Formats: sequence, structure tokens, C-alpha cells
Amino acid sequence: MIGSEMTGSFQLMKSMNRALILNTIRSEGPISRADIAKRTKLTPPTVTNVVGELLKTGLIKESDTGVSKGGRRPIMLTVNWPSRNVIGVDIGVNKIRVVLTDLNANILYKTVAKMPVPVTEEKLLETLKKSIHRLVTQSGADKEKLIGIGVGMHGMVDSERGVSLYAPSWNLKNVAVKEELEREFLLPVKAENDAKTLALGERWFGQGKDTENLVCINVGMGIGAGIILNNHIYRGNDHIAGEIGHMVIDVDGPKCSCGNYGCFQTLSGGSALRDYVLKEIALGRDTILSDWLEKNPESIDGKTIYECAKKGDALALEAFSKTGSFLGIGLLNLLHLMNPPLVVIGGGVSRAGDLILSPVRKIVKLRGLTETVKATKIVESKLGENGTVIGAATLILADLFALNNS
Repeated sequence: MIGSEMTGSFQLMKSMNRALILNTIRSEGPISRADIAKRTKLTPPTVTNVVGELLKTGLIKESDTGVSKGGRRPIMLTVNWPSRNVIGVDIGVNKIRVVLTDLNANILYKTVAKMPVPVTEEKLLETLKKSIHRLVTQSGADKEKLIGIGVGMHGMVDSERGVSLYAPSWNLKNVAVKEELEREFLLPVKAENDAKTLALGERWFGQGKDTENLVCINVGMGIGAGIILNNHIYRGNDHIAGEIGHMVIDVDGPKCSCGNYGCFQTLSGGSALRDYVLKEIALGRDTILSDWLEKNPESIDGKTIYECAKKGDALALEAFSKTGSFLGIGLLNLLHLMNPPLVVIGGGVSRAGDLILSPVRKIVKLRGLTETVKATKIVESKLGENGTVIGAATLILADLFALNNS
């Protein structure tokens, strides 16, 4: 038993050293072996041995020589970004996005498929598998270079088992996403809630690269939050941390699909903009949006309202101001609870930029309890519409580069 325990401890230490060195090369490369030893506090022989193994796998490569500090010019090391590929999947309410990335989350190929109507568990899994197969075939991906599939989807997800516990838009429960995809593609699969994957993507490749703590709010038809604490996704006791869409911010507000009144998402989600505009038009408001309504009522959505706001339409501008103010109130509650240094706002509504962010910042600055809260950095997602799918790919990359970093 003692020998077995020693062997296990040695293997664990070796694995941790490997992850530490690989992540150091990822984040600070090009970097020399000597500087890796200084940064990681590992011995030079340990660094040399691990680097040798990583070079054999092709995960890293030697690049140009560095500047000499008195002896021979050091050979620099970088990650061999094209050496492996990851598949990222964003299962949205209406469509599935699938991408092929390199080790730096650069998107090499992308496909989009419409979600079947109605959505059943069988149709969801079938569409998901077909979409991934199509991506692999059309992109010409080398299957030997694929290291995993990351999946982000709306609703509550048990990330440990890779099970969609509850997808409210389709009323589906206990969908075994990880098990089904691993059986089909013979690759490691990780599944997570979309807001949490977006937060992870922003931490690694977006606005959060310089902080270990952030909150990312995904504002689409619903609202969810991904919380990164000390570089880890905070999931809570039952995987539902960040489900803020049904936080009540106006007890006299409109009825929500959950049965309560004044939920955060009914006042700040993507449908809130449209509902407000339609209500005001019905009351006789003068707006260029009336022309859109006469031509095609279904054409009035967040994008249409945004285009009209850019033209100076008073109602469209008012809709963004009102929705942004409610978003600010909900966000303020979260700031007082979590007190993060950075808030990233993503999802479709965020693409309105300052039209939505300015009223959010105004509420926070006006009502924050402390000067620090009032000055919280609130920014638009850097990853845009690809945020969730890049975050999904990052679920796999986080496992490769750093132990327990997701």
C-alpha cells in the first residue's frame, strides 16, 4: 500500500508540474526554461524533463532564441497552438452553434443549425450530434488532433455529470448530454450552463484576462450570471448559482413565465424591450417603429429597436433607457452581494453598447453603497456573439492547461 500511495503521489505531482509549466508557457510565452523555473519555483532539472515530454507531444515548440544575460542565448518556448483542436457547442433556445478552435480558442470553422420545433430530448440530441458531425466533415478536421467537446446551454446543468437538469425554454429535464456525446464521438465532453461558460471564456480570452474575480451577465431572452471566484467557476451547492433571472426587482411588475411578478428577466431581458415598445405603440405613441409593425409584427425585435434608436427614434431610445435602468437595479443587488471588481455584460441585448450600458452605469453610480461599488468596471463582452461557444471550448482548454481551473 505504501508503495502504491507513493506512486500515486508521484504521478499527481508530475501531473501538477506538467499543468503548471504548460500554463506558464501559455500565459507568458515565449519564455525560456530558466524563466519558467523562476516563475514556477520548480527546479531546473524538473523543468527540463517536463519540457522535454511536452516537446515530444507537440503541445509546445521551440521558437526564436531570447536575449542573452551573460551566457548562451536561451531557446524560447511557446505553445504550438495549431497542434490540437477543440469543438465548442452553444445550445441556444433557437439554434445550435458549433465551432472548431485551436488551443488559443481561435475559431477555425463554424456551423449553425436551427433547433427543431417542438424540441424533444430525442430531437435535441439528434440535432446536436448531426451538427457536430457536419462540422467535423466540412472543416476537414483531423480527428487525431481533437481533444474534447465543450458544451454550453441554457438552464440548470450538472457540470460534474454533464447532465442538463432543467432547460426551461423546452421544459426538458435530465438530458444526459455528456454521456450521449462521449458514446457518439469517443472524446471527453464537458457541459455547463451558458452564462457560466461565457464567464469562463471572458476570464481566459476576453475582458477578464487581468482579474481572478468577475461576474458575467448573459442578457438574452432570459438572464443568467456566471461567477468566477479565485479563477474558478462558482456553481453553488446545487449547480444553480447565478440563476438571477427570477430575482424579483419590482413586485408590481409584469407576470413572468415562472408565475411570479416583476422578475429580473421580465423587465430587462430581450423580450422586455419588445413588450415595452408594443405597449406604447398600442397607446398611440408616435414612432417609426409603427411602420415596422404594419409590415410585419414579428420583425420588431431587439435589433430593429436598436436600429431605430440609432436613427434617434424617441420611443426606441426610451425603451433602452428603461430596460437598462432595470438591468442596473438588478445588477446593483448582485454587486452588493458579490462585490466583484469587474462585470461583463454579454448576450444579444449587450450588443446595443452604450444604449444599454449607460443607464446601467448611471443606476450603479447613483445607488451604490460605497464609492468602490459605484466605480465598479462594467463593460460589454469582448467575445460578442461567439462568447458562449468560445467559453464552451474553454471548458476543455482549462482542463488541458491548468488543473481545477474550471
